[in-house]
Order: sequence, then structure tokens, then C-alpha cells
Amino acid sequence: MLEFFQTIIDWYMQNMSYLAIVLLMAIESTFLPLPSELVIPPAAWKAAQGDMNLFLVILAGTVGALLGSLINYGLAYFLGRKIIYAFAETRFARMCMVTPDKVHKAEAYFVAHGRTSTFIGRLVPGIRHLISIPAGLAKMPLRDFMFFTFIGAGIWNIILALLGYFLYSQQELLNRYFHELSLILLVLGLLFVIYLIYLGFRKKK
Repeated sequence: MLEFFQTIIDWYMQNMSYLAIVLLMAIESTFLPLPSELVIPPAAWKAAQGDMNLFLVILAGTVGALLGSLINYGLAYFLGRKIIYAFAETRFARMCMVTPDKVHKAEAYFVAHGRTSTFIGRLVPGIRHLISIPAGLAKMPLRDFMFFTFIGAGIWNIILALLGYFLYSQQELLNRYFHELSLILLVLGLLFVIYLIYLGFRKKK
């Protein structure tokens, strides 16, 4: 599997385009664990060199993430919980680093945070590419799912793009702070949820 992804990344680095970004980010948002950190920052660095447009890099990455999430959402929506968990037991799923435990954690995360979990989940490593599955299982309204997914993926891609734009030449520094960045994004996501709850409370009053 690692050799397969290395081949994809090598191809991407030689054929970088907005369409390639859409394709790879769609893959990243399905079951296949292709890190977005390998897709957006190099394209943003190209934008810093004047070879691409930073806004279009972010837009292409976000559209791709939405398309990939819609695949997971649709599969879960139409196939149901039993089949999804049965798939998670297969050898192919394990090769993609998808296990019943990870699906269960994503489902518990969705239940705990409600609809905004599709927004917050896009910012959380290990949950990001699976959060659309419980959304489909719960038959979350498609409009809400697409809205929160687009916003969450957009924020994550903006962060990656800015890091790539300014720091891609300093790979060691970039890799060192990805974990801290994820924690910061999680805190911001939780604050956003608290804000939504506050607005809902005010509206009820």
C-alpha cells in the first residue's frame, strides 16, 4: 500500500494540476488514507512560485474533499450500518487502515457532536476521512452535510495552503508543527460548536 501511494505522489509531483488536486483530495476523503498534507502544501508552494493560483488550489482541494466525502456518505446512506461494519472487517479495509473500531469511534464522535461533527471532524486527524460515514448512517440531510463538510474542509485546506505557501521549503519545521496545528484547530472547532449552542439558546429565549 505504501508503494502504491508513493507512486501516486510521484505522479502528482510530475503532473500537478487543479484537476489532479481534486482527484487526490477526493481519494483522501474516502477510505484510502492519502494524507492531504502531501497534496495541498506542494501545490501552494507552486503558487508561491507563480506557477499556480493559491485560491484555486484551496478551491480544488475543498471540492475534491467534498466529492470524496459524498462517496462515503452515499455508501453509508444506502448500504446501511451492517454492511459498512462488515466491510470494515475485510482485509482490503485493513490495508486502507479502516477498522471497525475506527468506524465506531467516528460514529460515537458524530453522536456526541451532532451535525457540526462533520465540520469539526474535518479538522481532527484519524476522524477526518471517516466522519462522513456516520453522517450517512444517520441519514443526515444532504444540504447540511455538504455545507458543514465544505466549510470544515475549506478551513483545513486554507491552513495547509498557507503553511505550504510560506513554509514548504522548510519541510522539517512544517512536519514538526502539524500535530500542534491539529490541536489548535480542534479547540477552534469546539469553540465554534459552543457558539452555535449559544445562538440556539438565545433563539429559544
